[in-house]
Amino acid sequence: MPLKILARLLLAAGTMSAMPVSAAMVEKAVDYDIDGHTHRGFFYYDDAVKTARPLVVLVPNWLGTTEANRRQAAEVAGERYVVFVADMYGAERQPADADAAGKAVAALYGNRALLRERAGAAHATAVRQVAALRLPADVSKVAAIGFCFGGATALELARTGLDIDAAVSLHGNLSLPGTIGSEPIRARILALHGDADPYVPQEQVDAFLEEMRALDADWQLVRYGGAVHSFTDPDANTPGKSMYEARVARRAFATMHDFLAEAFADER
Repeated sequence: MPLKILARLLLAAGTMSAMPVSAAMVEKAVDYDIDGHTHRGFFYYDDAVKTARPLVVLVPNWLGTTEANRRQAAEVAGERYVVFVADMYGAERQPADADAAGKAVAALYGNRALLRERAGAAHATAVRQVAALRLPADVSKVAAIGFCFGGATALELARTGLDIDAAVSLHGNLSLPGTIGSEPIRARILALHGDADPYVPQEQVDAFLEEMRALDADWQLVRYGGAVHSFTDPDANTPGKSMYEARVARRAFATMHDFLAEAFADER
């Protein structure tokens, strides 16, 4: 059943509901409030796996909780994780197109305190709802990951000093404009970066390296030669700017899964 139809059924059923996305993959929509606005996140997990898995808070790209972004979240979840897709805009404020998404992201990049507030609310909701909905997740093992805008957001969540195991950015902005306080980073950091990404120039990379060194963080930066922005997004098709690269995507996901397995295995 297409996720678009699933979403309509979920909304008709109420603020919390469940529906199989495939034979074993389950989708659960959860509404939560931020500053008087309803945000709608989505859990994904494989119901055939009976053991508790780590919880991954996933921030999608600038288009928000689209069908394509939620499908990708389900693929990330697989048999490894319970994934919660964060809603950074609001249930009724999802961008209609790239122009609207650009404006919405610019507003959040220009107000990093608000960006962090929304990311923190998504994390708190995910952890709280694991118990409330009796989901098969181990909340002692939590990571934040994100794509493009979502990658920048995952790094911002780590910069708040939140006690999570790991934060992973996939082709995300590595440094944001403006000055805002940063707590000691507790999470392990992994940045997966296209070396030819025109939206994340060398100046951002250098600022990220300087920041990570100054904070004495446990960090890794992996650069993929020739890759531009959005290299994991099958819909990206703007040569020289934003382009899907199947081989790079495979490498990036393999690196991410290995990194998270190590982070979740270690005692905090």
